[in-house]
Amino acid sequence: MRIGIVTPAPPRSRSGNRVTALRWARILRSLGHGVSILREYDSESLDSLIALHARRSHQSIKLFQREHRDQPIIVALTGTDLYRDLQKSKHAQQSLKLATRIIVLQPKARDELDAQLRQKVRLIYQSVEMRSPRKHKESSSSPGSFSVCVIGHLRNVKDPFRAAMAARLLPSWSRIRVTQVGGAMTNLMTTRAHEEMKANARYGWLGELPQWRVRQVLSRCRACVVSSKMEGGANVLSEAIVAGVPVLASRIPGNVGILGDDYPGYFKVGDTSHLAQLLLRAETDARFLESLRQQCAKLAPRFRPSREKAAWASLLREVFRRRKDRES
Repeated sequence: MRIGIVTPAPPRSRSGNRVTALRWARILRSLGHGVSILREYDSESLDSLIALHARRSHQSIKLFQREHRDQPIIVALTGTDLYRDLQKSKHAQQSLKLATRIIVLQPKARDELDAQLRQKVRLIYQSVEMRSPRKHKESSSSPGSFSVCVIGHLRNVKDPFRAAMAARLLPSWSRIRVTQVGGAMTNLMTTRAHEEMKANARYGWLGELPQWRVRQVLSRCRACVVSSKMEGGANVLSEAIVAGVPVLASRIPGNVGILGDDYPGYFKVGDTSHLAQLLLRAETDARFLESLRQQCAKLAPRFRPSREKAAWASLLREVFRRRKDRES
């Protein structure tokens, strides 16, 4: 089959949507399909359309449905779709009505949809190449430190400086150092990162790095902070889980959907003091840190590439069988 994946993220972007589109394209090609990645649908002859982002891909979804009325449309919901746009945007709502199936990246996303739409929902966890969790190696630049990373683009929705702010509250004897990885989306974010480095000896920003370097940084850390205000299902969570790196995360549906309701490493969104307490506990309480690591280890099999591939194979069989049933 000829399948188009529409994502608003530009070709050279390292945004989550672009990374997801590239991974899905590889999976679909391995299943024997022809795949094109598009920023918008342009009347190309396709058997199916997969759209990342219900609101921003709405025009592509509408045009494809008009030109290929019986061809399946699969809409993948992002965090901004789920926790902002669906409440306000008629375009996002219409995209879901036109969708044959809706992909969510974590189970709590279903709770944001009404009963009729939930029937269309299929859960697909974002996979990560499985690697043996590496034991922590001290950074040569800061021997003896307790390394914590924050990974993701510097955007307001990610609350990117929360860990740096929490690090300022730590006692002087703490060995915690916060390493931030990710490109700044605005000049204001760039300025803020540089100012934070000047004022905060515990903080360093590495900017945008290639994926292999990001994984290297992650594997050398003792903990990873995910402080987002909203997430559809952060890929950095699955990366950390597979790498065997304990996570401290904001208690939002997108994080809880992946880590579970009873995960002990949550803090309230924007609560700098609580995050500082968790960071200090992770540094000083070996049992607490190990409990986080063990809970993450139990989740790791969900993110096997073979499981994501099987989920896609099942979904495509379902939507194309549905089309054949309509035609017969």
